[in-house]
Amino acid sequence: MAKVYKKIELIGISTDSIEDAIRGAIERASKTLKHLAWYEVKEIRGSIEDGKVKEYQVVLLVAFRVEERDSV
Repeated sequence: MAKVYKKIELIGISTDSIEDAIRGAIERASKTLKHLAWYEVKEIRGSIEDGKVKEYQVVLLVAFRVEERDSV
């Protein structure tokens, strides 16, 4: 049987780094979604306060495998 995946969009935010924003989004998603498979970075941005980087924001597309239902 063929596998089916679904992609959802998440936004990870961190005051430390881009990597931390990605890691946080994936770790949080893994608490409620099963079968996470891969992610794509769609967009990187951030906010600035007083001439300094305040936070990093990463828009991710995260894919997970859709479970098959048992035949009824």
